[in-house]
Amino acid sequence: MKTRKCAKPILLSGGNPQIAKADGDAAVQAYIAAMPGWKRDVGRRLDALIVRAVPGVQKAVKWNSPFYGMAGQGWFLSFHCFTRYVKVSFFRGAALNPVPPGESKQKDVRYLDIHEDDRIDEARFAAWVKQASRLPGWGGA
Repeated sequence: MKTRKCAKPILLSGGNPQIAKADGDAAVQAYIAAMPGWKRDVGRRLDALIVRAVPGVQKAVKWNSPFYGMAGQGWFLSFHCFTRYVKVSFFRGAALNPVPPGESKQKDVRYLDIHEDDRIDEARFAAWVKQASRLPGWGGA
């Protein structure tokens, strides 16, 4: 009987996990499990806050990032690991109140960068997630 070793995910530039494109929670959980160091805890917390704020949220991993969306409405949020922070992207963030702090070259997109010692304002984040989930999203979910 052959024993197969599970290959560790490759970490790309900035420590972002390379995870195959796939739909569903299992792919997102694989991404989060592969996030390096303190970023893994941030990923777990973000995922839990998103699921609590939007029960029934659709999940997928695309382009080495977890995506969250509403069926038939598109994706409203994703996050990605960089060397010194985790970047949360709100695809229609300019329409949120208050507007997330990070500007983008794309007029509708706004970012929230979370560094190692940052405290996540969970109430504000949950409010952004709820608002974003009600807006038309990007692509198909």
